[in-house]
Amino acid sequence: ETGGSGGGGGGYSLSRNPGGSATAGQGNDGGNGFGASGNLQSAGGGGGGAGSAGGDASSDTGGAGGNGVSSSITGTPVTYAGGGGGSVFNSSNRGSGGSGGGGNGGSNNPAVDGQDGTANTGGGGGGGYSTAGSGGSGVVILRTLATASATTGSPIVTQDGSYNIYKFTQSGSITF
Repeated sequence: ETGGSGGGGGGYSLSRNPGGSATAGQGNDGGNGFGASGNLQSAGGGGGGAGSAGGDASSDTGGAGGNGVSSSITGTPVTYAGGGGGSVFNSSNRGSGGSGGGGNGGSNNPAVDGQDGTANTGGGGGGGYSTAGSGGSGVVILRTLATASATTGSPIVTQDGSYNIYKFTQSGSITF
């Protein structure tokens, strides 16, 4: 079985199957899994991030999540959309999440759930043997010279020089 596809695909741990394919323009492929059915050294590949592919798993080691991409739309560089780390079956060597909010992978022994992606980064959740992490929520950021006449959803409003920055971390609207 191949890992799931999406913005950035994830890896699957059995039979060294390939990671999932990314959706064009939205991310990178997931890393390859390691092991076979009943193999105590099996591990999952890391999920692809917006900036790079997920890492391949190896014996007893989950693949690292791919790194996200940096954006300075707010005036300060922030990395978004990192891939989640791969899980591991019988080891503590869980895959680390990629920069940009990717969650660390989980493990079966010791029992550790996959870590959630960081909120407001769009980072992927870490893989898990019993429970995988959830992806981090996204964010909408508008950078404009115009000043809003009304907003809903309580955006965070800051300025960068002459620009108004409207950062929505929940549903909302803006009127100019």
